[in-house]
Amino acid sequence: MTGPVTSRRSVVAAGAVGLTGLLGACGSETGGGEGGGEAGERLGAASDVPEGGGRVFDGQRVVVTQPAAGDFRGFSAVCPHQGCTVSEVRDGTIDCLCHGSKFAIEDGSVVQGPATEPLTAREVTVSGEDIRLA
Repeated sequence: MTGPVTSRRSVVAAGAVGLTGLLGACGSETGGGEGGGEAGERLGAASDVPEGGGRVFDGQRVVVTQPAAGDFRGFSAVCPHQGCTVSEVRDGTIDCLCHGSKFAIEDGSVVQGPATEPLTAREVTVSGEDIRLA
């Protein structure tokens, strides 16, 4: 039987290239990178962000929380673990359902891994009923 000889090294290299492409596609589907949105952009109404909870603004990849009445905080909605967008704010945490990471609504710190880094802070302002990126 004659044919091309494939070395173990070329098989491993081809597998690594394929895996890199797959992971790159996964990152783009889940919105990898930092939170988007432009400074001054309106995210929504302050009344849409419950006290003791928060809301994910998918279009801008920003999550806004209100740990105490009138205290609004902003974070990138991009999970630092593998670039998924966090899905919900529930029971005092910002939750990434991709791999189970949870972050504190007060400061974006890791409450439960696998993420080891906090969510990136985003400046938000509240003027009247509008929440805007600063």
